[in-house]
Amino acid sequence: MTESARQIHSMLRKADRKLAAAERLLETGDWEDASSRSYYAVFHAISAVLWKDGKSFSSHAQTLGTFNRDYVRAGAFPEGFTRILNRLFKDRQKGDYDFLFPIEEQEARDDVRDAREVVRACSAFLEP
Repeated sequence: MTESARQIHSMLRKADRKLAAAERLLETGDWEDASSRSYYAVFHAISAVLWKDGKSFSSHAQTLGTFNRDYVRAGAFPEGFTRILNRLFKDRQKGDYDFLFPIEEQEARDDVRDAREVVRACSAFLEP
């Protein structure tokens, strides 16, 4: 296995671990952290897709923007992924930093469900 393939594999495993954590948090009623872990599961999965083409960024905005531009708009992933990525990012910010408007149960459930879809799609995209 090449160094690049090992890196991609590690990123996808991290995405899987974050998603599993989100699912556990969802079941214990920790809506905010479930949303946050959902976002990070997706972040690591799309980072693996970018890494495959030699792309890596220091900011989340650059990572999300490049994935949307180079993969979603190009048709490699469904158009709805842009909406999902934006919502997950917003919910992660809300869950981690907003004290007045917490993440509600349905928001967390939607985040985990959609994160599962994105992580699976990224894994399938990267399979040889």
